[in-house]
Amino acid sequence: MQTMKIKEPFGDRLFLLAIYIFLALLTLAVLYPMLYIVSSSFSSPRAVVSGQVWLYPVEFSLRAYKSIFNSTQLMVGYYNTIIYTVFGTMINLLFTVLLAYPLSIKKFYGRNAIMILLMITMFFNGGLIPTYLLVKDLDMLDTRWAMWLPGALSVFQVIVARTFFQSSIPGELSEAAQIDGCRDTRFLLSIVLPLSKPILAVLTLMYAVGHWNAYFDALIYLRSEKLFPLQYVLRNLLILNAADPEMLAGTAGKIREQGFEQALKYALIVVASVPVLIMYPFVQKHFVKGVMIGSLKG
Repeated sequence: MQTMKIKEPFGDRLFLLAIYIFLALLTLAVLYPMLYIVSSSFSSPRAVVSGQVWLYPVEFSLRAYKSIFNSTQLMVGYYNTIIYTVFGTMINLLFTVLLAYPLSIKKFYGRNAIMILLMITMFFNGGLIPTYLLVKDLDMLDTRWAMWLPGALSVFQVIVARTFFQSSIPGELSEAAQIDGCRDTRFLLSIVLPLSKPILAVLTLMYAVGHWNAYFDALIYLRSEKLFPLQYVLRNLLILNAADPEMLAGTAGKIREQGFEQALKYALIVVASVPVLIMYPFVQKHFVKGVMIGSLKG
C-alpha cells in the first residue's frame, strides 16, 4: 500500500526555512568567537596583532602554550581548582542528597516547614559582611574550607533533587524494602542512588562548573598565593594585566611588542575552558532527562 505524502503549504515551508536560517546564524554567532579564540591561541603573536587571524591559525605556533605550562603560578592555580572542584562537588552532592531525599518522603514530619525555611534563604541572606565574619570566627580564613563550606548547599539544587525523588522513586518501593528488613540508609545507598543517575549527573555538572568558575570567594577569603584557584589567577592575568614573569621569561622584547601577551591571553582562555568542555559529553546523556524530570512540580 502506497502512502500518500501530504505537501506542506508554501507559507509553512518558508517559515521553517526562516527558522533554520535564524538558528544557523545564532549558532554561528556563538561558535565563531570560540573558534577565533582557539585559532588565535595557536597563531603567532604577529599574526594576532596584525589581524590576520580570522577563521584558522596563521603561522602556527605553540609558544603561548609552552609559556603557560612553564608558569608555576598557573599550574598551582590549576591544581587548586581541581582540588576545589572535586572535593567541593562531593560535599555539595552529599549535603544535597541527604537533605533532598528526606524532604521527598511524604510521611516525613515537618518537611513543609523545612521547605519554607529553605525557600526564605533564596530571597534573603545575611549579606557579605556577616558571612565574612562567620567564616573568620570559624577560623576558616585562608584555608580550603572557606571555598567549600559557605556554599556547601544550594537550595535550588535541593528543590530539583527533591522533585526528582518524589516523581521517580515510588513509595511502594520503600515499603517493600522495609518489609525485607532494609534500613533507610541501605535503601538510599543501594536503591535510590543507583536509580538517580540522571539527577546526580545534573547536580554534578552544575556544582562542578560553579566550582571551576568560582573566583569571588577566593578574592574574599584567601590571602596565600598557594591557595589561589585558576580563575583568580586568570583574573589577575586577563583583567589586571598582572602577567606572570615566568610566562614571559625567554621572550624577546620585540615579540612582546608584536602581541605575545595578547596571544597568551587567548591560550589562557582555552586552557581554562577545556576541562569543562571535556566533562560535559560524559553527563550529557543524563542531563536533559534529569533536568526535565527534576523540574516537574511535585
